[in-house]
Amino acid sequence: MFQIGPYTIDSQLILAPMAGVTDRPFRQLCKRMGAGLVVSEMVTSDTRLWKSRKSTYRLNHAGEAEPRSVQIAGGDPDMMAAAAAMNVERGAQIIDINMGCPAKKVCNKAAGSALLKDEPLVRKILEAVVAAVEVPVTLKIRTGWDQANKNGLTVAKIAEDAGIKALAVHGRTRSCGYKGEAEYETIANIASSVSMPVFANGDIDSPIKAKQVLEKAGCTAVMIGRAAQGKPWLFREIDHYLRTGTMLPPPDLKEVREILLGHLQELHQFYGDYMGVRIARKHVGWYLQNRPDGSSFRKQFNSIELAADQTAAIESFFDNASSPNVAA
Repeated sequence: MFQIGPYTIDSQLILAPMAGVTDRPFRQLCKRMGAGLVVSEMVTSDTRLWKSRKSTYRLNHAGEAEPRSVQIAGGDPDMMAAAAAMNVERGAQIIDINMGCPAKKVCNKAAGSALLKDEPLVRKILEAVVAAVEVPVTLKIRTGWDQANKNGLTVAKIAEDAGIKALAVHGRTRSCGYKGEAEYETIANIASSVSMPVFANGDIDSPIKAKQVLEKAGCTAVMIGRAAQGKPWLFREIDHYLRTGTMLPPPDLKEVREILLGHLQELHQFYGDYMGVRIARKHVGWYLQNRPDGSSFRKQFNSIELAADQTAAIESFFDNASSPNVAA
């Protein structure tokens, strides 16, 4: 267990915020599967854009388990502070600041990991947001801008001075994107230099890897992103291993079918039939990506236009499946 402000997190596993992935249905599913904390998709600090359809869905936290953590992104201290306050009014209980996203469309707006190039601006943003809200503020960063400018430790100390309550570090620079090996040594250096909880992020895709990273980085928890796509039970498997030292068997065919159908129903209910059908396509592709017959089924599934027909197609797929290795 560890604390973020007044909140006790009872698992060392955190779902990383991922744009277009960690919507409310997926967050709730991962929470049920063992994630101690789930973080929302990145929301722009430009509140003038909050009336867009995309932002409306991202700002919807109705019925979510506490604590509700909402990530905001932007490069203007006043706008970030205002966005934080408005999110708290809408039910956010933790505000997370994005200084880790490497996407060009984010960095080109001097947000995300682009901010790591401007340490004085980092300080101004963090201090403005912390002052604007009474809830805990957390931060996600990378190890630096590029290999020649790895200032993650400096930014971590700025964050601690500014009152940030927890820090997630993706073990790559912005220029690395998602390539190369994650720098757990850098995360370890940061974790040993600050007193707040530090979460290691990057390439954690199994119970054994999670334990290795926790030990190597000396961090409080691990943050899992892409590895959970189509495999939300990964949180349950890692949590069990960390607590007991034994491995859980993967879910059988019947359980995977139930999880996927439940996820599908939640997507349809949350987004409505039109958007729900389209968003479901990528999730179904992730669930079935390791199936030998998954590719051909996905092509067929992606042409389905009605929610009921999507459900029927998944039911038929599993009825005809014989291998227990869907979750492999």
